[in-house]
Amino acid sequence: MDSVKIIEIKKSVFEDNNLDADSLRKELRLKGVFLLNLMSSPGSGKTTTLIRTINLLKDKLRIAVMEADIDSDVDAVKIKEATGIPSIQLHTGGMCHLDAEMTRQGLDNVDLEGLDLVILENVGNLVCPAEFDTGSSCNAMILSVPEGHDKPLKYPLMFSICDVVVVNKMDVQPYFDFDLEKCTEYVHMRNPKARIIPISAKTGEGVEEFAAWLLDAVKSWKNQ
Repeated sequence: MDSVKIIEIKKSVFEDNNLDADSLRKELRLKGVFLLNLMSSPGSGKTTTLIRTINLLKDKLRIAVMEADIDSDVDAVKIKEATGIPSIQLHTGGMCHLDAEMTRQGLDNVDLEGLDLVILENVGNLVCPAEFDTGSSCNAMILSVPEGHDKPLKYPLMFSICDVVVVNKMDVQPYFDFDLEKCTEYVHMRNPKARIIPISAKTGEGVEEFAAWLLDAVKSWKNQ
């Protein structure tokens, strides 16, 4: 049988994206804009967490949000109405993630002048978003109690790239077989440096700790 040429597309795509991401990071550094890439499964409470966090920080930082979804503008509208800060919707056209070029296209439609922080709410899943560097200054993710404490074992890349893991829906922990101690252990198996912050976006419990962490991350980054 004749041999065929095999092209490693995946490697090429990732290498090109990494170069784009590094370039975007440098541009944002020059503008003094910190980009937070927030990831999670659908229904984990990203938008509710963001609303509470932004309302705690909007008098201390100048913030804008980019909401990424396959379709609809529900989350962008919700953020804008609940916080009053600039919010735009990014439609991915069926893509399950954002890469650096998509992120750049979104940022081109945000007035970055005078901003301190742009929050990118990535498409909801634990696989694809972890594989593509968006050019962010920092990666964060939300794991919700109903998903189970074993997710760091099943989705290692996601947990290995995140600086902070927010464990949401702690208010319903009594109704689920969720072990926070085990979850913390599994996260640190993947990423010993990851900060673990348990919260309830519904009640507000723990959100101040996440907001304080984010404020400190932005200030530290600006002082580097």
